[in-house]
This record gives sequence, C-alpha cells and structure tokens, in this order.
Amino acid sequence: MRLKLNLEMAVAKMLPDAKLPWFAVLVVFVSTLSGGAQNVIAGSPVLVGKRVAAGAQMPMHEIDHSDWEELLEKYVDARGMVNYRGWKASSAAVQKLDGYLNHLSSASWNAKTPKEAKLAFWINAYNAVTVKGILREYPTSSIRNHTARFIGYNIWKDLKLQIGSRVYSLDEIEHDILRKMSEPRIHFAIVCASISCPKLQPWAFTKEKIDAQLTQSANEFFQDSTKCQFDVAKSEVRLSQILNWFDTDFGKDRDSQLRFVATYSPRGTRALLLSGEARVSYLKYDWGLNDQ
Repeated sequence: MRLKLNLEMAVAKMLPDAKLPWFAVLVVFVSTLSGGAQNVIAGSPVLVGKRVAAGAQMPMHEIDHSDWEELLEKYVDARGMVNYRGWKASSAAVQKLDGYLNHLSSASWNAKTPKEAKLAFWINAYNAVTVKGILREYPTSSIRNHTARFIGYNIWKDLKLQIGSRVYSLDEIEHDILRKMSEPRIHFAIVCASISCPKLQPWAFTKEKIDAQLTQSANEFFQDSTKCQFDVAKSEVRLSQILNWFDTDFGKDRDSQLRFVATYSPRGTRALLLSGEARVSYLKYDWGLNDQ
C-alpha cells in the first residue's frame, strides 16, 4: 500500500491528469529510472532563512508568528486567494517575509516542545516557504511551472528552509515531519499555492489555538463544493484528490476514511457517508495559482 501511494503521488506530481492503475504507474516509474536515471540532475538548492548558532536557537514554542499573521491579514482574502502582485511590489512586505523566515531559522529542533507548538511551527513554515517560492517566480500561472520532473529546479525539493544546522525542503516538511505527527487535519492547513489546495487562511496557526484552527480548516475544506461534492439522492461522493493521494492518513480502509470525512462534511451528508453505500470518486485537481 505504501509503495502504491508513493508511486501514485510521484506520477500525480509529474502527470496530474494521468488516470493510470497503480501497476501502470509502476511500469512508468521503473521504465523512467531504467531509461535514464544516470541523467537525472536535481536543481541547485535555494536556501531561505539563515544559519543560526546553537547558542542563539530557541524552542519552537517561543517562535513568534505575529509577522507572518500581519502579512497574511494584508495579502490574503477571505477565500484564501493571495495578492502576490501587491506582495512582491512591496519591498517592505518582502523583507518582512524574509525576516520571518530568518526568525523560523532560530528554532531548535532538539529543544523540548509541545506537539501543539510543533504543528503550528511547521504548518506556518510550510506555507511561508511556499509563498516565498512563488514570489521568487511571480508572475506565474502555477506552482507546477516550477517543479521540474527530472532536470532542473523543483520548488518542492530544492527550495529549502534553514533550521539551525539543517535544511528542510517542502517535501521533507510535509512527508517526513508533518505527516508523521499523526494529525490528518494538516492536509487542510498546508497550502501548495493552487486552486484545489485548501485555502490559505488569513491568520497564522498558533500553539494556543491549533486544535480549533485545524478543525475550522477541515470544516471549510469539506464544505467547499469546489473541493468536495455530495449528492445524497444519487449516493455519490466526489472528493478532493487529497483524500486519494493520502488515503491511509485518514483511516485504514474506505469506511474509516469516510467516517473521517463525515466529521467535517455538511450535516445532510453524514448519513450517506456512514451508510457504507456511498459511491466515491475523485475530482480533477486544479493546479492553477491561488492568485487574486
């Protein structure tokens, strides 16, 4: 199952409109490697943040996210759409984002920190690094324009945030840190700058409010008809590809995954989701930029 998930995610990022059974994905993946793995060249890493001496580092629960929240309040609207043009045009706003990323770099990975603070830290870090990556490329129509398949710069792999003596790519933050924290609601909080992503909230996640903020983000996601659609009369459920790509994060099988969805879906849909009779399909993912 894990191999299947990883292969499907890899092809989804390379070929988002592909509709291949998992065994066909395996053929594509293996043939790609055997046909030219020696020629695959990663892009040059782009570092954001700064190197901070160990003596100047602090626990993650002491990191202040207020500058990030001020930027979100100014440049993100109620729909989660971002005014990238205005943000990039303001040297003060760009510098403020850089200052926030530098502040994130002062976090200590080893210092004891409550889970709530770690979740807030890494969700904000993922979103802030993504915005930084888009601002570097703007104007652009999609983050997918900057995710080289084999040769060259890939924003998910090559844009890296310095934390102490380590650096973390967006992929590493998502898959190696956040997903391993056993909190499936992170999938409705981290934003890849695309229309079909969860909305970028106009506020920062904080250790004090993280549970309520994650619940709000999940509720808004499942009750947005562009992300998920429920036709009770026809017993049909059309879910975001996020529920397909990361299926096992939401439950060990289809019934448990639908129970998770029912927790946050519109009230009139919950009986269908819990009935075991829902026919499930997945919506096409829109990688267009979440640009105002």
